[in-house]
Amino acid sequence: MKRVGILTSGGDCQALNATMRGVAKGLYSLYGSDGVEIIGFLEGYKGLIYEKYRRMTPRDFTGLLTVGGTILGSSRTPFKLIREPDRNGLDKVKAMKDTYKKLKLDCLVVLGGNGSQKTANLLSEEGLNVIGLPKTIDNDLWGTDTTFGFQSAISTATNVIDCIHTTAASHNRIFIVEVMGHKVGWLTLNAGIAGGADIILIPEIPYNVKSIISKIEERGKTGHDFTILAVAEGAISKERAEMKKKDRKAALAELAANYPSVSYELAAQITEATGKDVRVTVPGHMQRGGMPVAYDRVLSSRLGAQAALNISKDKYGDLVAIQNHKIVSVPLSEIAGKLKMVDPNDDIIAEARLLGISFGDESTSE
Repeated sequence: MKRVGILTSGGDCQALNATMRGVAKGLYSLYGSDGVEIIGFLEGYKGLIYEKYRRMTPRDFTGLLTVGGTILGSSRTPFKLIREPDRNGLDKVKAMKDTYKKLKLDCLVVLGGNGSQKTANLLSEEGLNVIGLPKTIDNDLWGTDTTFGFQSAISTATNVIDCIHTTAASHNRIFIVEVMGHKVGWLTLNAGIAGGADIILIPEIPYNVKSIISKIEERGKTGHDFTILAVAEGAISKERAEMKKKDRKAALAELAANYPSVSYELAAQITEATGKDVRVTVPGHMQRGGMPVAYDRVLSSRLGAQAALNISKDKYGDLVAIQNHKIVSVPLSEIAGKLKMVDPNDDIIAEARLLGISFGDESTSE
């Protein structure tokens, strides 16, 4: 009997269930329904720490391909706190290892993003058999060309920008659509291009407000009286980006005290400079919800099937990823703690600029 533990950790996304289904169907195909037992840990790593789990059957994985979220529940267990005892003094790492051994697991499958895979790598280094699967709407996980959940989130964010277009044009307003992404801009970049945004602001390319104003005025001169900005949550001005870390932290704290987010500060700055009506739309967690798009369903199925195959071969300690359209295995030790950011010199940035999209960093005359 093969005993496999599985958990979903960190922020939820549309294709977690589809990926678990892929793992389960692959295992049942390889071992038969009587030859494998799947233990689903509830609420991510918390389930592994506090022995909260359920024994799953083939019926549990039926109909999951199109269901968003995660039937196991999820939670954030910050890697930086994983070595610290909980409020009752419990050693979390030891507790996870003890649960694994108590249930006599052959391996643990972790569906998660950067922090989750860092913990997966830690458990691998502690001697557990672990397989990682790349989940995040941010697409910021090193070692894989894309993550499941990313394309679905792009679709949702793009739909928001599409809807904003008609009202922006009708009222000749400036609209800011704030897209998820605190540290990296992959989601904002792709949704912005797909939705026809005029200005895209991402964390990797600090912006200058004067450049944004210049782009808005340029559009006005060519008869376009409305402008749409796709702004990442973590977009940052050049002024703040050039500050020392301590000063930047204080400046961001001041921003948070005065505005709900950077988008609202930008709206106030644009209104002050142009006198134009600026509205902010924040789709928020809509970007994590709903059904996975077809691309993510295929990707999740492929990743899950390969994870099952790796388990059958006792191949552990890897992230199952996709590179150049092929499913591959990448050592967790090589990807843990690495953030895949947008390169400002990447072809996609140059191509977007050629389309007339501003990234808020263009030179302007004083």
